[in-house]
Amino acid sequence: MNYSPAAGEDRFVRVTEVGTRDGFQSESRFIPTETKADLINRLIAAGVRSVEATSFVSPRAVPQMADAAEVMARIERRPGVRLTALVPNARGAERAAAAKVDMMASFVSASETHCQANLNKSIDAALADFVEFAPIAQRYGIALRGAVACAFGCPFEGDVKLENVLKIVETYVRHGARHITLGDTTGMATPPVVTRTVEAIRARFPETIVALHFHNTRGIGLANVMNGLALGVREYESSFAGLGGCPFAPGATGNICTEDLVYLLHECGWDTGIDLDALAAVARDVQQLMERDLPGQYMKSGPRLKLTPIEGVRRAVG
Repeated sequence: MNYSPAAGEDRFVRVTEVGTRDGFQSESRFIPTETKADLINRLIAAGVRSVEATSFVSPRAVPQMADAAEVMARIERRPGVRLTALVPNARGAERAAAAKVDMMASFVSASETHCQANLNKSIDAALADFVEFAPIAQRYGIALRGAVACAFGCPFEGDVKLENVLKIVETYVRHGARHITLGDTTGMATPPVVTRTVEAIRARFPETIVALHFHNTRGIGLANVMNGLALGVREYESSFAGLGGCPFAPGATGNICTEDLVYLLHECGWDTGIDLDALAAVARDVQQLMERDLPGQYMKSGPRLKLTPIEGVRRAVG
C-alpha cells in the first residue's frame, strides 16, 4: 500500500478546511462575522489553499450562516486559494454568485432516511435542486462540487446502497460537477468500505476528482485517510481542532482534525503548502472561542521531536 509519495510522484495533497461552515453550523451561540472572516484569513495566511467558507442556506434554517455574504466580503483573496460555499438551491446559488465564490457545493445523502432528516426531502428532490441551480454556477463560470453525504453508511439504515451513491454521482457529473466529495457523515467508514466505494466511482466516472470527508466517530478517521492515499485520493476535507458533527445523525462526532491530518501528511512525505505551527495556533484559538475541550491532538502535544528538558521532570523514587 503506497501511503507515501513514490519517486517522481506529485507530492501535493489538497486539504480543504471546512471548520467555518461544517464546524460552526451547529453551534447555538452565534460566532461573530468578523471572527469567522479573521479565522479564514489566518488559515489562508498559513497556506491553506482551499476553504469551505460558509453556506448560502436559509437564515431561518441555519442562523449561524445568516452572514454568509458578509463573511465572503471580509475575506482577503489570494491567488491560488479556492473559496467554496455550500448551496442548497437556485436562490442560494444566486446569492453565492453575487458573493463571488470560486466553487458551489451541493450535498445529497445516499440514505433516504437521512436525506429526509437533514434536508426534509427525498434524494430525488434534493438532486432536482442541484439540477436547477447548476446552470446558474455555469453561467457565472463557477466550478461545481457534488458531495454525497452518508456515502459509507447511515445511522438509520445501516449500509447504504452503492447504487444510491452512483446515482447521485451520475447526476452531479451529468450536470457539470467534476469534483465529487464522499462524506462520512456519521463516522461509519472503514478502509474496505472506502475502497469499494472509491473504486466503483473511479470505474464508472474516471474523469471525476474524488475528495474524502471523514469523521472520527469511531477513532479511525486518519486510518481511512491512509487508505485513501493508497487509493490515489489527493484531496481531503477536515475541520480545525476537530470541530463539527452532523446534528441530524445520532452519535456523530467531529470531523477529522485539520492539524492532525496535516501532521500525518507531512510525516509521510506529502506536501500541503501549510505552515503547521500557524495552523495549530488557529486551532487553539478556536478551542478557546468554543470554551470547551476539542478533539484535536497536535495542537496540544506538538511535533513528535518536541523535546522536554530532563531537569524538573518527576522521577521514580525507590
